[in-house]
Amino acid sequence: MLGKTKGILLHQLKYTDNAVIVQFYTENYGRQSFIMRGVRGKRKGNQAALLQPMSVLEIVAYFKRTREVQSVKEYTASFVPLNIHNNIKKSCIALFLGEVLSSVLKEETPNTELFCFIEDSVLYLDTIDEPFSNFHIAFLAGLSSYLGFEPDKTMQETGCFFDLMNGNFCVIPPPHGSYATSEVSGILLSFFNSSFDAIMKYPLSGTIRNEVLETILRYYSLHLPGLKKIRSLEILHEVFL
Repeated sequence: MLGKTKGILLHQLKYTDNAVIVQFYTENYGRQSFIMRGVRGKRKGNQAALLQPMSVLEIVAYFKRTREVQSVKEYTASFVPLNIHNNIKKSCIALFLGEVLSSVLKEETPNTELFCFIEDSVLYLDTIDEPFSNFHIAFLAGLSSYLGFEPDKTMQETGCFFDLMNGNFCVIPPPHGSYATSEVSGILLSFFNSSFDAIMKYPLSGTIRNEVLETILRYYSLHLPGLKKIRSLEILHEVFL
């Protein structure tokens, strides 16, 4: 069946000398893998430029439920985040987001609200000026609600502890030991309750930012046991230290 959809590029893998297998999160078909031919080589620079993490493409492809990798007929740019790809810090964030999403998005069932959240986040990252060093944490905080494990945010007291296992904030550290420090917990409570704009302006040292990021990834791993090790995390730590 020939179908058309928008897709957000998450990851690509070389298949042959002139073809790649690309993972997309699509608006109409959920997560899908596509084989894209004729995109490599000296004369394919413009096409290759489209296939960058978090680019948004209009894809026409032959979809078959029993096929693991779909075949692309044609594709065009819906939105190419040039500011992201031309900024080393933003491109590192895009690489990180693509890797995380490749690991956590398993369903082929479409989710329009989730797709719009990711697409709007890409547009936001592409257009925002400094500061944006907290963007990846804000994204993960927002994404948790679409994945079904957004924490209970009703706690308003200072000195709270984020219970990673039960997904809530408590006054007394839980006995199981899977909780964040009081400082990190306070930051995360603020982040889960704030807009992207407010989170961008939240002052964090590089060391604390990395600790907050690792904490929220621990939270993800507890609620998504299949979460793979994020290889780009180390690069992100160095860029935003």
